[in-house]
Amino acid sequence: MSKPHGHQHGHSPAGQDAGGHGPAAQGPAAQGHGAHGHGDHGPRAGASAAPASASHLEHKAHGHTGLACAVITVSDTRTPETDHSGQLVRRLLEEAGHRVCAYHIIKDEPGQIRPLLQALLAGAEAQAVLINGGTGIARRDVTFDAIQGLLEKQLPGFGELFRSLSYQEIGSAALLSRALAGTAGDKVVFSTPGSTAAVRLAMEKLILPELPHIVFELHK
Repeated sequence: MSKPHGHQHGHSPAGQDAGGHGPAAQGPAAQGHGAHGHGDHGPRAGASAAPASASHLEHKAHGHTGLACAVITVSDTRTPETDHSGQLVRRLLEEAGHRVCAYHIIKDEPGQIRPLLQALLAGAEAQAVLINGGTGIARRDVTFDAIQGLLEKQLPGFGELFRSLSYQEIGSAALLSRALAGTAGDKVVFSTPGSTAAVRLAMEKLILPELPHIVFELHK
């Protein structure tokens, strides 16, 4: 069993892609419907978000900024050089003013995923843990099963909204995703599919807009 990889934080150009469990794909072919069913494109034109209530905006205004975030990529094949989804998560976090305090690439093994998440949740540094990969239904997709029991409070709305947004792009294949989120103590955990398109969708539409608000609520 290989050990988790710790790496210095870097950046990759936007638009690079990698499959959930296979070698990194390059070029236009990588932008189709991959293992997790997401093309490399955003929500359809004309889609608009519902207006936020005054109280919700007030809560978000008091949200925490500059959060310490741990990033985990779950994959049997990726390396620091080919982990384009992990690179994207890190870049988007940093562009939003947050700090990546840990970065790991681990195998699709519950015996690696669960202990690492337990250590991050028990530690004092990370306020949020963002996991990509292993959320499908293939035999090696075990992230959901490995982490679900570690969450004290699940946030079912995250998975529901993610699949709803995905449905607008890929249709009924969105139901195969077991994306989930939840909290443990004063920390929040997000688990998304491993494709760059899915990561970008989750980060830009759901995680980054609400992350400071969620951490604020956990410290009330």
